[in-house]
Amino acid sequence: MRFMMIVKATTDSEAGVMPSQELLEAMMRYNEELAKAGVLLAADGLHASSNAIRISYPEPGGKPKITDGPFTEAKEIIAGYTLIEVKSREEAIEWAMRMPDPHGNGQGQIELRQVIDAHELTQNPETLTVLLNQQERLKQS
Repeated sequence: MRFMMIVKATTDSEAGVMPSQELLEAMMRYNEELAKAGVLLAADGLHASSNAIRISYPEPGGKPKITDGPFTEAKEIIAGYTLIEVKSREEAIEWAMRMPDPHGNGQGQIELRQVIDAHELTQNPETLTVLLNQQERLKQS
């Protein structure tokens, strides 16, 4: 089971305030624990939404619309993520609970979401085989 720990933005992260040295070191130790346990797939912070681009689809079948950042609701913006692969939802929660406050000032918020598995997307055996083969090719590249 794969889970994404989504770190929500704050006004500081949206202002481009980088983490303190202490917080950076705590996050590095946490990521090292995840790696040693063999559950870490990826972990990154994201730049503020002032440099982001949002692409929306306002009409079915219509042309996509581009909106440049910044975006207004910091609490709805993603500041970073950690992707893990674990055996259960409970294990994912345990790892998420161990993450240091991602902003270091009591404003941190993490949303934990399970990644959809290919088997959940389709019951068609041919499509499932294509999806699984594609996932394997992407992992190897």
